[in-house]
Amino acid sequence: MGRVSRRAFAMAALSAFTMMPQASAATGRRGGVPDPAMRGVWIASVANRDWPSKPGLTASQQRDELLTHLDTAVGNRLNTVFFQVRPTADALWPSPYEPWSQYLTGTQGKDPGWDPLGTAVQEAHARGLELHAWFNPYRVAVHADPTRLAASHPARENPDWVVTYGGKLFYNPGLPEVRAFVEDAMLDAVAKYPVDGVHFDDYFYPYPVAGQSFDDDAAYDEHGGGFPDRAAWRRDNIDRLVRETADRVKEVRPGACFGISPFGVWRNAATDPLGSDTQAGVETYDDLHADTRKWVREGWIDYIVPQLYWNIGFAAADYAKLLPWWAEVASGSPTRLYVGEALYKAGDPAQPAAWQETGELSRHLTLAAAYPQVRGHAYFAARDVAADRIGAMARVVADHYGQPAPPPR
Repeated sequence: MGRVSRRAFAMAALSAFTMMPQASAATGRRGGVPDPAMRGVWIASVANRDWPSKPGLTASQQRDELLTHLDTAVGNRLNTVFFQVRPTADALWPSPYEPWSQYLTGTQGKDPGWDPLGTAVQEAHARGLELHAWFNPYRVAVHADPTRLAASHPARENPDWVVTYGGKLFYNPGLPEVRAFVEDAMLDAVAKYPVDGVHFDDYFYPYPVAGQSFDDDAAYDEHGGGFPDRAAWRRDNIDRLVRETADRVKEVRPGACFGISPFGVWRNAATDPLGSDTQAGVETYDDLHADTRKWVREGWIDYIVPQLYWNIGFAAADYAKLLPWWAEVASGSPTRLYVGEALYKAGDPAQPAAWQETGELSRHLTLAAAYPQVRGHAYFAARDVAADRIGAMARVVADHYGQPAPPPR
Protein backbone atom coordinates (compact mmCIF):
# COMPACT_ATOMS: atom_id res chain seq x y z
CA MET A 1 0.00 0.00 0.00
CA GLY A 2 1.49 3.37 -1.01
CA ARG A 3 1.91 6.26 1.36
CA VAL A 4 -0.98 8.29 -0.10
CA SER A 5 -3.40 5.39 0.22
CA ARG A 6 -2.06 4.68 3.72
CA ARG A 7 -2.98 8.22 4.75
CA ALA A 8 -6.47 7.87 3.31
CA PHE A 9 -6.82 4.51 5.02
CA ALA A 10 -5.81 5.98 8.37
CA MET A 11 -8.19 8.93 8.02
CA ALA A 12 -11.08 6.60 7.19
CA ALA A 13 -10.31 4.53 10.26
CA LEU A 14 -10.16 7.61 12.47
CA SER A 15 -13.44 8.87 11.06
CA ALA A 16 -15.14 5.57 11.87
CA PHE A 17 -13.83 5.72 15.44
CA THR A 18 -14.62 9.37 16.12
CA MET A 19 -18.24 8.85 15.12
CA MET A 20 -18.57 6.42 18.05
CA PRO A 21 -20.13 7.80 21.27
CA GLN A 22 -17.43 8.93 23.68
CA ALA A 23 -16.85 7.41 27.10
CA SER A 24 -18.09 9.01 30.27
CA ALA A 25 -15.24 9.53 32.73
CA ALA A 26 -17.63 8.81 35.57
CA THR A 27 -19.09 5.56 34.27
CA GLY A 28 -16.46 4.14 31.90
CA ARG A 29 -19.28 3.62 29.41
CA ARG A 30 -19.92 5.14 26.02
CA GLY A 31 -23.36 6.57 25.41
CA GLY A 32 -24.89 4.33 28.08
CA VAL A 33 -23.45 1.08 26.66
CA PRO A 34 -20.43 -0.87 27.96
CA ASP A 35 -16.99 0.14 26.77
CA PRO A 36 -15.95 -1.60 23.53
CA ALA A 37 -14.06 -4.85 23.73
CA MET A 38 -10.38 -5.42 23.24
CA ARG A 39 -9.57 -6.64 19.75
CA GLY A 40 -5.85 -7.15 19.92
CA VAL A 41 -2.98 -8.61 17.92
CA TRP A 42 0.58 -9.40 18.92
CA ILE A 43 3.46 -8.35 16.65
CA ALA A 44 6.42 -10.52 17.68
CA SER A 45 9.95 -9.51 16.77
CA VAL A 46 11.86 -12.34 18.50
CA ALA A 47 13.50 -14.58 15.89
CA ASN A 48 11.79 -12.35 13.28
CA ARG A 49 8.58 -14.21 14.03
CA ASP A 50 6.24 -11.54 12.64
CA TRP A 51 8.35 -8.45 12.04
CA PRO A 52 10.69 -7.63 10.43
CA SER A 53 10.30 -10.60 8.12
CA LYS A 54 14.07 -11.08 8.19
CA PRO A 55 17.06 -9.19 9.57
CA GLY A 56 18.99 -6.79 7.37
CA LEU A 57 16.13 -5.14 5.50
CA THR A 58 16.53 -1.45 4.78
CA ALA A 59 14.93 1.04 7.12
CA SER A 60 12.33 1.79 4.45
CA GLN A 61 11.51 -1.89 3.97
CA GLN A 62 11.19 -2.44 7.71
CA ARG A 63 8.93 0.58 8.04
CA ASP A 64 6.71 -0.51 5.17
CA GLU A 65 6.33 -4.00 6.66
CA LEU A 66 5.42 -2.52 10.02
CA LEU A 67 2.83 -0.18 8.54
CA THR A 68 1.34 -3.08 6.58
CA HIS A 69 0.81 -4.96 9.85
CA LEU A 70 -0.95 -1.91 11.33
CA ASP A 71 -3.11 -1.53 8.23
CA THR A 72 -3.99 -5.24 8.37
CA ALA A 73 -5.06 -4.82 11.98
CA VAL A 74 -7.37 -1.96 11.02
CA GLY A 75 -8.65 -3.93 8.03
CA ASN A 76 -9.68 -6.71 10.39
CA ARG A 77 -11.41 -4.21 12.67
CA LEU A 78 -8.92 -4.73 15.48
CA ASN A 79 -8.13 -1.88 17.86
CA THR A 80 -5.00 -2.77 19.86
CA VAL A 81 -1.46 -3.82 18.96
CA PHE A 82 1.03 -5.46 21.33
CA PHE A 83 4.40 -4.61 19.76
CA GLN A 84 7.41 -6.58 21.03
CA VAL A 85 10.11 -3.98 21.61
CA ARG A 86 12.49 -5.83 23.99
CA PRO A 87 12.62 -9.44 22.79
CA THR A 88 16.01 -10.51 24.20
CA ALA A 89 17.41 -7.89 26.60
CA ASP A 90 17.82 -5.55 23.65
CA ALA A 91 15.82 -2.67 22.20
CA LEU A 92 13.74 -1.55 19.24
CA TRP A 93 14.32 2.07 20.21
CA PRO A 94 17.52 4.04 20.93
CA SER A 95 18.10 2.87 24.50
CA PRO A 96 20.89 4.04 26.82
CA TYR A 97 20.60 0.73 28.68
CA GLU A 98 20.69 -2.00 26.04
CA PRO A 99 21.86 -2.56 22.47
CA TRP A 100 19.79 -2.36 19.33
CA SER A 101 18.12 -5.70 18.59
CA GLN A 102 19.86 -8.09 16.22
CA TYR A 103 16.49 -8.84 14.65
CA LEU A 104 16.62 -5.47 12.89
CA THR A 105 20.01 -5.51 11.18
CA GLY A 106 21.37 -8.98 11.87
CA THR A 107 24.00 -7.50 14.19
CA GLN A 108 23.18 -6.74 17.81
CA GLY A 109 24.03 -3.15 18.65
CA LYS A 110 23.94 -1.87 15.07
CA ASP A 111 21.79 1.23 14.57
CA PRO A 112 19.01 0.42 12.06
CA GLY A 113 18.81 4.05 10.95
CA TRP A 114 15.32 4.73 12.26
CA ASP A 115 13.20 4.43 15.41
CA PRO A 116 10.79 1.47 15.16
CA LEU A 117 8.99 2.05 18.47
CA GLY A 118 8.59 5.78 17.90
CA THR A 119 7.21 5.13 14.43
CA ALA A 120 4.92 2.35 15.65
CA VAL A 121 3.35 4.56 18.31
CA GLN A 122 2.81 7.46 15.93
CA GLU A 123 1.41 5.35 13.10
CA ALA A 124 -0.77 3.20 15.35
CA HIS A 125 -2.35 6.29 16.85
CA ALA A 126 -2.88 7.75 13.37
CA ARG A 127 -4.97 4.68 12.61
CA GLY A 128 -7.00 4.76 15.82
CA LEU A 129 -5.09 1.83 17.31
CA GLU A 130 -3.73 1.55 20.84
CA LEU A 131 -0.07 0.57 21.05
CA HIS A 132 1.13 -1.48 24.01
CA ALA A 133 4.91 -1.86 24.31
CA TRP A 134 5.60 -5.55 24.85
CA PHE A 135 8.67 -6.43 26.92
CA ASN A 136 10.28 -9.73 27.87
CA PRO A 137 11.88 -9.03 31.26
CA TYR A 138 14.49 -11.76 31.77
CA ARG A 139 15.37 -13.48 28.48
CA VAL A 140 18.88 -12.50 27.38
CA ALA A 141 19.44 -14.76 24.37
CA VAL A 142 17.96 -17.78 22.64
CA HIS A 143 21.45 -19.29 22.58
CA ALA A 144 23.96 -20.01 25.34
CA ASP A 145 27.08 -18.18 24.10
CA PRO A 146 27.71 -14.83 25.85
CA THR A 147 30.43 -13.97 23.33
CA ARG A 148 27.75 -13.67 20.65
CA LEU A 149 26.22 -10.73 22.51
CA ALA A 150 27.28 -7.18 21.69
CA ALA A 151 30.53 -6.30 23.48
CA SER A 152 28.75 -3.59 25.49
CA HIS A 153 25.82 -5.81 26.45
CA PRO A 154 25.01 -5.56 30.18
CA ALA A 155 24.97 -9.36 30.36
CA ARG A 156 28.63 -9.43 29.29
CA GLU A 157 29.55 -6.61 31.64
CA ASN A 158 27.74 -8.35 34.52
CA PRO A 159 28.19 -12.09 33.94
CA ASP A 160 27.09 -12.84 37.51
CA TRP A 161 23.61 -11.65 36.52
CA VAL A 162 23.21 -14.45 33.96
CA VAL A 163 22.06 -18.06 34.27
CA THR A 164 22.50 -20.54 31.42
CA TYR A 165 19.55 -22.90 31.21
CA GLY A 166 18.08 -25.05 28.47
CA GLY A 167 20.56 -23.78 25.91
CA LYS A 168 19.60 -20.16 26.52
CA LEU A 169 20.75 -17.19 28.60
CA PHE A 170 18.54 -15.57 31.23
CA TYR A 171 18.90 -12.78 33.73
CA ASN A 172 18.52 -14.11 37.28
CA PRO A 173 15.19 -12.89 38.72
CA GLY A 174 16.50 -13.53 42.24
CA LEU A 175 18.96 -10.63 42.15
CA PRO A 176 17.51 -7.26 43.25
CA GLU A 177 20.03 -5.44 41.06
CA VAL A 178 18.79 -7.36 38.03
CA ARG A 179 15.18 -6.51 38.79
CA ALA A 180 16.05 -2.83 39.16
CA PHE A 181 18.00 -2.87 35.91
CA VAL A 182 15.34 -4.53 33.78
CA GLU A 183 12.72 -2.17 35.17
CA ASP A 184 14.91 0.83 34.33
CA ALA A 185 15.55 -0.51 30.83
CA MET A 186 11.85 -1.05 30.13
CA LEU A 187 10.67 2.18 31.73
CA ASP A 188 13.04 4.15 29.50
CA ALA A 189 10.73 3.42 26.58
CA VAL A 190 7.63 4.24 28.61
CA ALA A 191 9.08 7.61 29.57
CA LYS A 192 10.10 8.48 26.00
CA TYR A 193 7.02 7.45 24.04
CA PRO A 194 3.26 7.93 24.56
CA VAL A 195 2.55 4.21 24.69
CA ASP A 196 -0.94 3.20 25.78
CA GLY A 197 0.21 0.19 27.73
CA VAL A 198 3.09 -1.92 29.02
CA HIS A 199 2.81 -5.61 28.29
CA PHE A 200 4.59 -8.73 29.55
CA ASP A 201 4.21 -12.17 28.00
CA ASP A 202 4.43 -15.57 29.69
CA TYR A 203 8.18 -15.78 30.39
CA PHE A 204 9.18 -15.22 34.01
CA TYR A 205 11.32 -18.04 35.36
CA PRO A 206 11.93 -20.15 32.25
CA TYR A 207 9.76 -23.07 31.23
CA PRO A 208 11.12 -26.28 32.78
CA VAL A 209 13.61 -28.36 30.83
CA ALA A 210 13.78 -32.04 31.80
CA GLY A 211 16.91 -33.00 33.66
CA GLN A 212 18.12 -29.43 34.19
CA SER A 213 17.95 -27.05 37.13
CA PHE A 214 18.01 -23.27 37.08
CA ASP A 215 21.16 -22.43 39.03
CA ASP A 216 20.20 -19.64 41.40
CA ASP A 217 21.83 -21.19 44.46
CA ALA A 218 24.01 -18.20 45.30
CA ALA A 219 21.12 -15.74 44.98
CA TYR A 220 18.89 -17.96 47.11
CA ASP A 221 21.55 -18.30 49.78
CA GLU A 222 21.90 -14.51 49.93
CA HIS A 223 18.27 -13.39 49.59
CA GLY A 224 16.01 -16.36 50.34
CA GLY A 225 16.42 -16.74 54.06
CA GLY A 226 12.99 -15.43 55.00
CA PHE A 227 11.03 -17.89 52.86
CA PRO A 228 9.85 -21.44 53.58
CA ASP A 229 11.38 -22.79 50.39
CA ARG A 230 12.97 -21.77 47.12
CA ALA A 231 9.69 -21.85 45.21
CA ALA A 232 8.11 -19.30 47.58
CA TRP A 233 11.16 -17.06 47.23
CA ARG A 234 11.03 -17.29 43.44
CA ARG A 235 7.33 -16.39 43.40
CA ASP A 236 8.07 -13.39 45.60
CA ASN A 237 10.75 -12.26 43.15
CA ILE A 238 8.22 -12.26 40.32
CA ASP A 239 5.54 -10.66 42.52
CA ARG A 240 7.99 -7.84 43.25
CA LEU A 241 8.70 -7.34 39.55
CA VAL A 242 4.98 -7.12 38.82
CA ARG A 243 4.13 -4.76 41.68
CA GLU A 244 7.12 -2.50 41.11
CA THR A 245 6.54 -2.30 37.36
CA ALA A 246 2.88 -1.46 37.93
CA ASP A 247 3.80 1.32 40.34
CA ARG A 248 6.52 2.74 38.11
CA VAL A 249 4.35 2.73 34.99
CA LYS A 250 1.78 4.82 36.84
CA GLU A 251 4.49 7.21 37.99
CA VAL A 252 6.17 7.59 34.59
CA ARG A 253 3.07 7.59 32.38
CA PRO A 254 -0.13 7.76 34.45
CA GLY A 255 -2.41 7.21 31.47
CA ALA A 256 -0.79 3.94 30.44
CA CYS A 257 -2.05 0.55 31.61
CA PHE A 258 -0.04 -2.52 32.56
CA GLY A 259 -1.02 -6.03 31.56
CA ILE A 260 0.34 -9.54 31.35
CA SER A 261 -0.34 -12.47 29.01
CA PRO A 262 0.52 -15.63 30.95
CA PHE A 263 0.37 -19.30 30.05
CA GLY A 264 -3.29 -20.24 30.39
CA VAL A 265 -3.12 -22.68 33.34
CA TRP A 266 -2.43 -21.33 36.82
CA ARG A 267 -2.65 -24.72 38.55
CA ASN A 268 -4.48 -27.95 37.80
CA ALA A 269 -7.28 -28.86 40.19
CA ALA A 270 -5.41 -32.05 41.06
CA THR A 271 -2.64 -29.85 42.44
CA ASP A 272 -4.84 -27.23 44.08
CA PRO A 273 -8.65 -27.25 44.55
CA LEU A 274 -8.65 -23.61 43.43
CA GLY A 275 -7.14 -24.65 40.11
CA SER A 276 -8.79 -25.40 36.78
CA ASP A 277 -10.19 -28.72 35.58
CA THR A 278 -7.13 -29.37 33.44
CA GLN A 279 -4.22 -31.77 33.20
CA ALA A 280 -1.67 -29.34 31.84
CA GLY A 281 2.00 -30.29 31.83
CA VAL A 282 2.95 -26.77 32.96
CA GLU A 283 1.44 -24.80 35.82
CA THR A 284 2.50 -21.17 36.05
CA TYR A 285 2.40 -21.09 39.86
CA ASP A 286 4.75 -24.05 40.25
CA ASP A 287 6.88 -24.04 37.10
CA LEU A 288 7.25 -20.38 36.10
CA HIS A 289 6.79 -19.14 39.69
CA ALA A 290 4.16 -16.70 38.45
CA ASP A 291 1.11 -16.44 40.72
CA THR A 292 -1.13 -15.13 37.98
CA ARG A 293 -4.34 -15.74 39.92
CA LYS A 294 -3.12 -13.58 42.79
CA TRP A 295 -2.19 -10.73 40.48
CA VAL A 296 -5.77 -10.62 39.22
CA ARG A 297 -7.47 -11.10 42.60
CA GLU A 298 -5.28 -8.43 44.22
CA GLY A 299 -5.76 -6.01 41.33
CA TRP A 300 -2.03 -5.53 40.85
CA ILE A 301 -2.34 -5.35 37.06
CA ASP A 302 -4.80 -3.50 34.87
CA TYR A 303 -5.52 -6.43 32.57
CA ILE A 304 -4.64 -10.06 32.02
CA VAL A 305 -4.67 -11.99 28.74
CA PRO A 306 -4.31 -15.69 29.57
CA GLN A 307 -3.12 -17.65 26.59
CA LEU A 308 -6.02 -20.06 26.14
CA TYR A 309 -4.34 -21.64 23.15
CA TRP A 310 -6.40 -24.84 23.05
CA ASN A 311 -9.52 -25.87 21.21
CA ILE A 312 -12.91 -26.52 22.69
CA GLY A 313 -12.91 -30.12 23.88
CA PHE A 314 -9.12 -30.52 24.12
CA ALA A 315 -8.73 -33.12 26.86
CA ALA A 316 -5.75 -31.77 28.80
CA ALA A 317 -6.78 -28.11 28.66
CA ASP A 318 -10.29 -27.52 27.35
CA TYR A 319 -10.99 -23.95 26.25
CA ALA A 320 -14.58 -24.42 27.40
CA LYS A 321 -13.38 -25.23 30.93
CA LEU A 322 -10.59 -22.67 31.21
CA LEU A 323 -12.74 -19.77 30.04
CA PRO A 324 -15.24 -19.96 32.94
CA TRP A 325 -12.37 -20.58 35.38
CA TRP A 326 -10.69 -17.33 34.37
CA ALA A 327 -14.04 -15.52 34.37
CA GLU A 328 -14.55 -16.58 37.96
CA VAL A 329 -11.03 -15.44 38.90
CA ALA A 330 -11.69 -12.02 37.36
CA SER A 331 -15.15 -11.68 38.91
CA GLY A 332 -15.15 -8.76 41.34
CA SER A 333 -11.57 -7.81 40.47
CA PRO A 334 -10.56 -4.45 38.95
CA THR A 335 -8.30 -6.40 36.57
CA ARG A 336 -9.84 -6.63 33.10
CA LEU A 337 -9.93 -10.07 31.50
CA TYR A 338 -9.10 -10.50 27.84
CA VAL A 339 -8.51 -13.90 26.23
CA GLY A 340 -5.46 -14.84 24.17
CA GLU A 341 -6.43 -16.80 21.06
CA ALA A 342 -4.21 -19.20 19.07
CA LEU A 343 -4.86 -17.98 15.54
CA TYR A 344 -1.49 -19.48 14.58
CA LYS A 345 -2.94 -22.98 15.06
CA ALA A 346 -5.79 -22.47 12.59
CA GLY A 347 -5.07 -24.51 9.49
CA ASP A 348 -1.80 -25.91 10.82
CA PRO A 349 -1.81 -29.59 9.79
CA ALA A 350 0.18 -30.50 12.92
CA GLN A 351 -2.70 -29.37 15.15
CA PRO A 352 -5.82 -31.35 16.19
CA ALA A 353 -8.78 -31.65 13.84
CA ALA A 354 -10.66 -28.80 15.53
CA TRP A 355 -8.03 -26.35 14.24
CA GLN A 356 -8.69 -27.40 10.66
CA GLU A 357 -12.22 -26.00 10.99
CA THR A 358 -12.65 -22.40 9.94
CA GLY A 359 -15.17 -21.72 12.69
CA GLU A 360 -13.20 -22.90 15.77
CA LEU A 361 -12.04 -19.43 16.81
CA SER A 362 -15.41 -17.89 16.09
CA ARG A 363 -16.94 -20.45 18.45
CA HIS A 364 -14.51 -19.26 21.12
CA LEU A 365 -15.90 -15.73 20.89
CA THR A 366 -19.47 -17.01 20.89
CA LEU A 367 -18.77 -18.98 24.07
CA ALA A 368 -17.02 -16.03 25.71
CA ALA A 369 -19.97 -13.74 25.05
CA ALA A 370 -21.84 -15.59 27.80
CA TYR A 371 -19.30 -14.37 30.38
CA PRO A 372 -19.48 -10.63 31.11
CA GLN A 373 -16.04 -10.74 32.74
CA VAL A 374 -14.47 -11.40 29.32
CA ARG A 375 -13.77 -7.97 27.87
CA GLY A 376 -12.22 -8.99 24.57
CA HIS A 377 -9.70 -11.14 22.75
CA ALA A 378 -6.18 -10.91 21.33
CA TYR A 379 -4.75 -12.97 18.48
CA PHE A 380 -1.34 -14.56 18.13
CA ALA A 381 0.00 -13.29 15.91
CA ALA A 382 0.33 -10.64 13.19
CA ARG A 383 1.80 -12.91 10.53
CA ASP A 384 -1.18 -15.23 10.95
CA VAL A 385 -3.71 -12.40 10.81
CA ALA A 386 -2.18 -11.44 7.47
CA ALA A 387 -1.99 -14.98 6.07
CA ASP A 388 -5.31 -16.25 7.50
CA ARG A 389 -4.63 -19.70 6.09
CA ILE A 390 -8.14 -21.15 6.30
CA GLY A 391 -10.14 -17.97 6.79
CA ALA A 392 -10.47 -18.31 10.57
CA MET A 393 -9.77 -14.62 11.17
CA ALA A 394 -12.12 -13.57 8.40
CA ARG A 395 -14.80 -15.73 10.03
CA VAL A 396 -14.24 -14.02 13.41
CA VAL A 397 -14.54 -10.62 11.75
CA ALA A 398 -17.69 -11.61 9.85
CA ASP A 399 -19.36 -13.20 12.89
CA HIS A 400 -18.30 -10.82 15.66
CA TYR A 401 -16.67 -7.61 14.38
CA GLY A 402 -19.40 -6.16 12.22
CA GLN A 403 -18.24 -2.58 12.85
CA PRO A 404 -14.96 -0.92 13.80
CA ALA A 405 -14.58 -0.32 17.53
CA PRO A 406 -12.38 2.17 19.35
CA PRO A 407 -9.90 0.77 21.88
CA PRO A 408 -11.37 -0.41 25.18
CA ARG A 409 -10.23 2.49 27.37
